Amino acid sequence: MRKRTLYVWAVAILCFVVLMIVTPAIPQSQEYHNFADQREFFGIPNTLNVISNFPFLVIGVIGLVLCFYKNYFKFSLQGELWGWTCFFIGVAAVGVGSSYYHLDPNDARLVWDRLPMTIAFTSIMAIFIIERIDEQKGTISIIPLLLAGVVSILYWRQAFCILCCRFFDDLRPYAVVQFVPCIVIPLMAILLPPMYTHSTYWLWAAAFYLLAKVEEAEDKVIYKWTHHIVSGHTLKHLCAAMVPVFLTLMLAKRTTETNRISLLKTWKVSWTKVNENGTRVESGEYLYTSVQSEDSH
Repeated sequence: MRKRTLYVWAVAILCFVVLMIVTPAIPQSQEYHNFADQREFFGIPNTLNVISNFPFLVIGVIGLVLCFYKNYFKFSLQGELWGWTCFFIGVAAVGVGSSYYHLDPNDARLVWDRLPMTIAFTSIMAIFIIERIDEQKGTISIIPLLLAGVVSILYWRQAFCILCCRFFDDLRPYAVVQFVPCIVIPLMAILLPPMYTHSTYWLWAAAFYLLAKVEEAEDKVIYKWTHHIVSGHTLKHLCAAMVPVFLTLMLAKRTTETNRISLLKTWKVSWTKVNENGTRVESGEYLYTSVQSEDSH
Protein backbone atom coordinates (compact mmCIF):
# COMPACT_ATOMS: atom_id res chain seq x y z
CA MET A 1 0.00 0.00 0.00
CA ARG A 2 2.85 2.38 0.81
CA LYS A 3 4.46 1.66 -2.56
CA ARG A 4 1.17 2.36 -4.30
CA THR A 5 0.93 5.70 -2.51
CA LEU A 6 4.46 6.61 -3.56
CA TYR A 7 3.63 5.67 -7.15
CA VAL A 8 0.55 7.89 -7.10
CA TRP A 9 2.54 10.86 -5.77
CA ALA A 10 5.30 10.20 -8.30
CA VAL A 11 2.85 10.11 -11.19
CA ALA A 12 1.13 13.28 -9.97
CA ILE A 13 4.44 15.13 -9.67
CA LEU A 14 5.58 13.86 -13.06
CA CYS A 15 2.34 15.03 -14.69
CA PHE A 16 2.74 18.45 -13.08
CA VAL A 17 6.36 18.78 -14.27
CA VAL A 18 5.35 17.78 -17.81
CA LEU A 19 2.50 20.29 -17.68
CA MET A 20 4.91 23.05 -16.65
CA ILE A 21 7.28 22.14 -19.47
CA VAL A 22 4.82 21.85 -22.35
CA THR A 23 2.50 24.75 -21.49
CA PRO A 24 3.36 28.47 -21.68
CA ALA A 25 3.41 30.66 -18.59
CA ILE A 26 0.13 32.37 -17.65
CA PRO A 27 0.87 35.94 -16.54
CA GLN A 28 -1.56 37.90 -14.40
CA SER A 29 -3.56 40.18 -16.69
CA GLN A 30 -3.84 43.70 -15.34
CA GLU A 31 -7.29 43.91 -16.91
CA TYR A 32 -8.40 41.49 -14.19
CA HIS A 33 -8.34 44.37 -11.70
CA ASN A 34 -10.72 46.45 -13.82
CA PHE A 35 -14.04 45.37 -12.33
CA ALA A 36 -17.35 46.53 -13.72
CA ASP A 37 -18.77 47.98 -10.50
CA GLN A 38 -16.43 50.64 -9.11
CA ARG A 39 -19.04 52.69 -7.28
CA GLU A 40 -18.29 54.14 -3.86
CA PHE A 41 -20.83 54.31 -1.04
CA PHE A 42 -20.30 55.56 2.51
CA GLY A 43 -16.67 56.31 1.68
CA ILE A 44 -15.91 52.66 0.81
CA PRO A 45 -14.23 52.20 -2.60
CA ASN A 46 -15.78 49.47 -4.78
CA THR A 47 -18.39 49.10 -2.08
CA LEU A 48 -20.45 46.11 -3.24
CA ASN A 49 -17.39 44.05 -4.18
CA VAL A 50 -15.99 44.76 -0.71
CA ILE A 51 -19.02 44.12 1.49
CA SER A 52 -20.17 41.06 -0.50
CA ASN A 53 -17.24 39.23 1.12
CA PHE A 54 -18.79 39.59 4.57
CA PRO A 55 -20.68 36.24 4.33
CA PHE A 56 -17.33 34.42 4.07
CA LEU A 57 -16.21 35.87 7.38
CA VAL A 58 -19.52 35.05 9.07
CA ILE A 59 -19.81 31.43 7.93
CA GLY A 60 -16.08 30.87 8.46
CA VAL A 61 -16.26 32.01 12.09
CA ILE A 62 -19.48 30.07 12.71
CA GLY A 63 -18.00 26.90 11.26
CA LEU A 64 -14.79 27.33 13.22
CA VAL A 65 -16.68 27.78 16.48
CA LEU A 66 -18.88 24.75 15.83
CA CYS A 67 -15.81 22.62 15.11
CA PHE A 68 -14.83 22.97 18.76
CA TYR A 69 -18.11 23.70 20.56
CA LYS A 70 -19.00 20.45 22.32
CA ASN A 71 -18.02 18.55 19.18
CA TYR A 72 -21.17 19.89 17.50
CA PHE A 73 -20.23 18.32 14.16
CA LYS A 74 -19.57 14.95 15.86
CA PHE A 75 -16.17 14.38 14.26
CA SER A 76 -15.03 10.82 14.85
CA LEU A 77 -11.51 11.29 13.44
CA GLN A 78 -8.78 13.70 14.54
CA GLY A 79 -7.79 14.36 10.94
CA GLU A 80 -11.33 15.55 10.22
CA LEU A 81 -11.12 18.15 12.95
CA TRP A 82 -7.80 19.44 11.64
CA GLY A 83 -8.97 19.47 8.03
CA TRP A 84 -12.26 21.26 8.68
CA THR A 85 -10.53 23.69 11.03
CA CYS A 86 -8.14 24.68 8.25
CA PHE A 87 -11.06 24.95 5.82
CA PHE A 88 -13.08 27.32 8.00
CA ILE A 89 -9.98 29.38 8.81
CA GLY A 90 -9.42 29.71 5.06
CA VAL A 91 -13.06 30.69 4.48
CA ALA A 92 -12.99 33.36 7.20
CA ALA A 93 -9.67 34.66 5.86
CA VAL A 94 -11.19 34.95 2.37
CA GLY A 95 -13.69 37.42 3.80
CA VAL A 96 -10.86 39.59 5.13
CA GLY A 97 -8.34 39.11 2.31
CA SER A 98 -10.79 39.62 -0.55
CA SER A 99 -12.24 42.74 1.07
CA TYR A 100 -8.73 44.13 1.49
CA TYR A 101 -7.99 43.42 -2.17
CA HIS A 102 -11.17 45.02 -3.50
CA LEU A 103 -10.54 48.24 -1.59
CA ASP A 104 -7.66 48.88 -4.01
CA PRO A 105 -7.33 46.10 -6.60
CA ASN A 106 -3.71 45.37 -7.58
CA ASP A 107 -1.30 42.44 -7.76
CA ALA A 108 0.19 42.99 -4.31
CA ARG A 109 -3.21 42.87 -2.62
CA LEU A 110 -4.41 40.00 -4.81
CA VAL A 111 -1.97 37.74 -2.95
CA TRP A 112 -4.07 38.17 0.20
CA ASP A 113 -7.22 37.36 -1.75
CA ARG A 114 -5.90 34.14 -3.27
CA LEU A 115 -3.82 32.77 -0.39
CA PRO A 116 -6.85 32.03 1.86
CA MET A 117 -8.64 30.41 -1.08
CA THR A 118 -5.79 27.95 -1.59
CA ILE A 119 -6.03 27.02 2.10
CA ALA A 120 -9.73 26.24 1.66
CA PHE A 121 -9.22 24.31 -1.60
CA THR A 122 -6.38 22.14 -0.32
CA SER A 123 -8.08 21.48 3.02
CA ILE A 124 -11.12 20.12 1.20
CA MET A 125 -8.92 17.76 -0.80
CA ALA A 126 -7.38 16.40 2.41
CA ILE A 127 -10.84 15.99 3.95
CA PHE A 128 -12.02 13.97 0.97
CA ILE A 129 -9.01 11.70 1.18
CA ILE A 130 -9.74 11.12 4.89
CA GLU A 131 -13.43 10.39 4.33
CA ARG A 132 -13.35 8.48 1.07
CA ILE A 133 -9.94 6.82 0.74
CA ASP A 134 -7.89 6.44 3.92
CA GLU A 135 -7.89 8.27 7.24
CA GLN A 136 -4.13 8.10 7.82
CA LYS A 137 -3.21 9.15 4.28
CA GLY A 138 -5.66 12.02 4.40
CA THR A 139 -4.42 13.29 7.75
CA ILE A 140 -0.79 13.12 6.62
CA SER A 141 -1.69 14.93 3.39
CA ILE A 142 -3.10 18.03 5.13
CA ILE A 143 0.24 19.79 5.59
CA PRO A 144 1.72 18.88 2.16
CA LEU A 145 -1.45 20.01 0.40
CA LEU A 146 -1.54 23.29 2.36
CA LEU A 147 2.11 23.87 1.50
CA ALA A 148 1.37 23.17 -2.17
CA GLY A 149 -1.29 25.87 -2.10
CA VAL A 150 1.00 28.40 -0.43
CA VAL A 151 3.85 27.60 -2.83
CA SER A 152 1.55 28.13 -5.82
CA ILE A 153 0.98 31.71 -4.62
CA LEU A 154 4.63 32.30 -3.77
CA TYR A 155 5.66 31.01 -7.18
CA TRP A 156 3.36 33.50 -8.86
CA ARG A 157 4.21 36.57 -6.84
CA GLN A 158 7.00 36.30 -4.29
CA ALA A 159 9.59 33.55 -4.64
CA PHE A 160 11.57 34.83 -7.57
CA CYS A 161 11.45 38.35 -6.18
CA ILE A 162 13.25 37.15 -3.08
CA LEU A 163 15.96 35.47 -5.15
CA CYS A 164 16.48 37.82 -8.04
CA CYS A 165 14.30 40.90 -7.52
CA ARG A 166 11.99 39.59 -10.25
CA PHE A 167 8.64 37.84 -10.38
CA PHE A 168 7.77 34.60 -12.13
CA ASP A 169 4.30 36.07 -12.80
CA ASP A 170 3.03 32.61 -13.69
CA LEU A 171 -0.42 31.45 -12.58
CA ARG A 172 -0.15 27.83 -13.72
CA PRO A 173 0.52 26.29 -10.28
CA TYR A 174 -2.29 28.36 -8.76
CA ALA A 175 -4.63 27.28 -11.57
CA VAL A 176 -3.85 23.63 -10.78
CA VAL A 177 -4.52 24.16 -7.06
CA GLN A 178 -7.81 25.92 -7.79
CA PHE A 179 -9.28 23.86 -10.61
CA VAL A 180 -8.13 20.29 -9.83
CA PRO A 181 -10.32 20.17 -6.68
CA CYS A 182 -13.23 21.53 -8.74
CA ILE A 183 -12.97 18.46 -10.98
CA VAL A 184 -11.79 15.80 -8.54
CA ILE A 185 -14.15 16.54 -5.64
CA PRO A 186 -17.46 16.14 -7.54
CA LEU A 187 -16.11 12.97 -9.16
CA MET A 188 -15.04 11.55 -5.80
CA ALA A 189 -18.39 12.53 -4.29
CA ILE A 190 -20.18 10.55 -7.00
CA LEU A 191 -17.88 7.55 -7.41
CA LEU A 192 -16.51 6.80 -3.92
CA PRO A 193 -18.61 5.41 -1.04
CA PRO A 194 -19.15 8.09 1.65
CA MET A 195 -18.42 7.73 5.32
CA TYR A 196 -21.40 9.96 6.13
CA THR A 197 -24.91 10.68 4.90
CA HIS A 198 -26.04 13.79 2.96
CA SER A 199 -23.31 13.48 0.33
CA THR A 200 -25.44 15.38 -2.18
CA TYR A 201 -24.54 18.59 -0.34
CA TRP A 202 -21.09 18.28 -1.93
CA LEU A 203 -22.69 18.45 -5.35
CA TRP A 204 -24.76 21.48 -4.43
CA ALA A 205 -21.60 23.20 -3.20
CA ALA A 206 -19.80 22.33 -6.45
CA ALA A 207 -22.73 23.65 -8.52
CA PHE A 208 -22.71 27.00 -6.72
CA TYR A 209 -18.96 27.32 -7.14
CA LEU A 210 -19.32 26.65 -10.87
CA LEU A 211 -22.04 29.30 -11.05
CA ALA A 212 -19.75 31.71 -9.21
CA LYS A 213 -17.00 31.20 -11.79
CA VAL A 214 -19.46 31.91 -14.62
CA GLU A 215 -20.58 35.10 -12.89
CA GLU A 216 -16.97 36.14 -12.41
CA ALA A 217 -16.26 35.66 -16.12
CA GLU A 218 -19.37 37.65 -17.08
CA ASP A 219 -18.78 40.49 -14.62
CA LYS A 220 -19.38 43.37 -17.03
CA VAL A 221 -22.15 41.61 -18.96
CA ILE A 222 -24.20 40.98 -15.81
CA TYR A 223 -23.61 44.55 -14.65
CA LYS A 224 -25.08 45.75 -17.94
CA TRP A 225 -27.99 43.27 -17.85
CA THR A 226 -28.96 44.43 -14.35
CA HIS A 227 -28.85 48.08 -15.46
CA HIS A 228 -25.85 48.78 -13.23
CA ILE A 229 -27.55 47.48 -10.09
CA VAL A 230 -25.19 44.58 -9.35
CA SER A 231 -22.13 43.18 -11.11
CA GLY A 232 -21.18 39.61 -11.88
CA HIS A 233 -18.25 39.78 -9.47
CA THR A 234 -20.47 40.79 -6.56
CA LEU A 235 -22.82 37.90 -7.35
CA LYS A 236 -19.78 35.65 -7.63
CA HIS A 237 -18.87 36.42 -4.01
CA LEU A 238 -22.40 35.65 -2.82
CA CYS A 239 -22.64 32.38 -4.76
CA ALA A 240 -19.16 31.26 -3.70
CA ALA A 241 -20.12 31.93 -0.07
CA MET A 242 -22.90 29.37 -0.50
CA VAL A 243 -20.22 26.67 -0.77
CA PRO A 244 -19.23 26.79 2.93
CA VAL A 245 -22.90 27.32 3.82
CA PHE A 246 -23.87 24.02 2.19
CA LEU A 247 -20.89 22.23 3.71
CA THR A 248 -21.71 23.58 7.18
CA LEU A 249 -25.31 22.38 6.81
CA MET A 250 -23.99 19.01 5.69
CA LEU A 251 -21.78 18.72 8.76
CA ALA A 252 -24.68 19.67 11.05
CA LYS A 253 -27.14 17.17 9.52
CA ARG A 254 -25.05 14.18 8.56
CA THR A 255 -24.72 10.91 10.43
CA THR A 256 -22.40 7.96 9.99
CA GLU A 257 -23.32 5.96 6.90
CA THR A 258 -23.98 2.37 7.94
CA ASN A 259 -24.37 1.10 4.38
CA ARG A 260 -21.58 2.76 2.41
CA ILE A 261 -22.81 3.04 -1.17
CA SER A 262 -21.57 5.58 -3.68
CA LEU A 263 -23.96 8.15 -5.10
CA LEU A 264 -23.50 6.55 -8.52
CA LYS A 265 -24.63 3.16 -7.23
CA THR A 266 -27.51 4.79 -5.36
CA TRP A 267 -28.66 6.42 -8.57
CA LYS A 268 -28.38 3.12 -10.42
CA VAL A 269 -30.53 1.45 -7.79
CA SER A 270 -33.11 4.20 -8.18
CA TRP A 271 -33.16 3.67 -11.93
CA THR A 272 -33.98 -0.02 -11.45
CA LYS A 273 -37.17 0.63 -9.51
CA VAL A 274 -40.53 0.11 -11.11
CA ASN A 275 -41.72 3.32 -12.76
CA GLU A 276 -45.27 4.50 -13.13
CA ASN A 277 -45.66 2.73 -16.48
CA GLY A 278 -44.67 -0.65 -15.09
CA THR A 279 -41.22 -0.58 -16.74
CA ARG A 280 -38.32 -2.01 -14.79
CA VAL A 281 -34.62 -2.07 -15.44
CA GLU A 282 -32.69 -5.10 -14.22
CA SER A 283 -29.03 -5.88 -14.87
CA GLY A 284 -28.91 -3.30 -17.61
CA GLU A 285 -31.78 -4.91 -19.63
CA TYR A 286 -35.29 -3.56 -20.10
CA LEU A 287 -38.09 -5.92 -19.05
CA TYR A 288 -41.41 -4.79 -20.36
CA THR A 289 -44.55 -5.79 -18.47
CA SER A 290 -47.62 -5.45 -20.60
CA VAL A 291 -50.77 -4.30 -18.89
CA GLN A 292 -52.91 -3.90 -21.96
CA SER A 293 -56.12 -5.83 -21.90
CA GLU A 294 -55.73 -7.25 -25.40
CA ASP A 295 -52.59 -9.18 -24.32
CA SER A 296 -54.70 -11.34 -22.04
CA HIS A 297 -56.61 -12.78 -25.02
